[in-house]
Formats: sequence, C-alpha cells, structure tokens
Amino acid sequence: MNTEPLMRQRQKIAMRLNRPLILCVLSVLASVGCEDSSKRSGTTVADRSVGVGSQDALLSSGDIFEVRVYGEKELSGEYRVGPDGTIDFPFVGHIQVAGFAPSQISESIAAKLREGDYLKSPQVSVFVKEYTSKRISVMGAVNKDGTFPITSGTTVVQAISLAGGFTPLASRNDVVVTRQSGGVLKRYKVEVESITEGTEEDFPLQAGDIIYVPERVF
Repeated sequence: MNTEPLMRQRQKIAMRLNRPLILCVLSVLASVGCEDSSKRSGTTVADRSVGVGSQDALLSSGDIFEVRVYGEKELSGEYRVGPDGTIDFPFVGHIQVAGFAPSQISESIAAKLREGDYLKSPQVSVFVKEYTSKRISVMGAVNKDGTFPITSGTTVVQAISLAGGFTPLASRNDVVVTRQSGGVLKRYKVEVESITEGTEEDFPLQAGDIIYVPERVF
C-alpha cells in the first residue's frame, strides 16, 4: 500500500493546526529583529542628543525676549531679563522670568492679566530674541573664532556660520564638539561636510559647548 499521499495529508493537517503557533513565533522574532535594528541605527544620534535643549530653553539674566499680546499693542514689546531675574510688565509690575521657559512665561503673564481684571481672555506669546547668558565657543580653522550667544536648537553648522565659515585649510569632517555633562567631559566628532551634503544629521548644541575645527594634515 502506498502511504505517501496519506503522509502528505497528515502533514497538511498538522500545518493547519499549528499555523497560529507558527505565526506567533514569526511575529515575536520579527519584533525582536526590529528592536535590535532600531537600537543599532539610533545609537549615535541618541548619544549626541542627550539633554539637548532642556536647560537651554530657560531664560537667565540678560536674555532678551519679545512679548506679544493679541490685540493689545500697548502690552506687546521687547524685554531684557534684569539682574534680579525679573521684568517690569505694564499693569502687572515685576514678574519673575529667570529659570522659566518661554511657554511658562507667557502663561504667567496671561494669568496675571486675568487676575488683575485687565483682560478676560489674554492670548500671550513669548519669543526669545537672544540668549546672551548662554554662549558657545568656536575656534580653530574658522574665519572668526570666538564666543557666540545661542538659542535653543542651534546646531554645529549654524555655529560655524556664526564664526564666519571654514578657512581653506579646515578639515570639515573632523570637527570636534567638547561638552561638560554631569561632571564628565565628552567629545563628539562631527562630519560637517557630510551634514551639508545631506548624508548626516546636524548636531544640536548646548550652552557651554566648545567647537574645534582642525586643519587638514597633508
């Protein structure tokens, strides 16, 4: 008796019965593979971006920002944070702004305008013009090295532009960013030429960063 057709039928039945289990195993393996892949591809970017922008968005003494109150031109204007960390706002008086983010400041101004019955539903926006208290240093093979104020989100490419761009001898793919983080000195190599060509992501800076551009070694 030829048992081969019978064996094939039994195999097909077994496959149908075990199909949910097989699909489940394949699904688990796929998810693990995706997780490993995301970890490998995101390592460099994640390491570069730790803590970026969190503290840099907070205002300090000397910083300049603009307040816009919708429909109220007399309440809109430009302000510099005083040495005591406050500004003198019309009708409201002194408001503590140092140590707060722009969104928090706008909420504080709006709340005080409501509490004083000056406006029922004030719409307040705050825009930072210059973080004079937060600076970076750019040195090496650039046309105008020095220290420059930054805003939250300033990148290496923008910092190089502030320093007048590269000199002809600059090694553009060997730029080094030195950063003090949690008491530990960290250095990051940034390939600026690759960034401008679109093959790498730009590098976000933090206040206190030092950007060094070395010269090419012939």
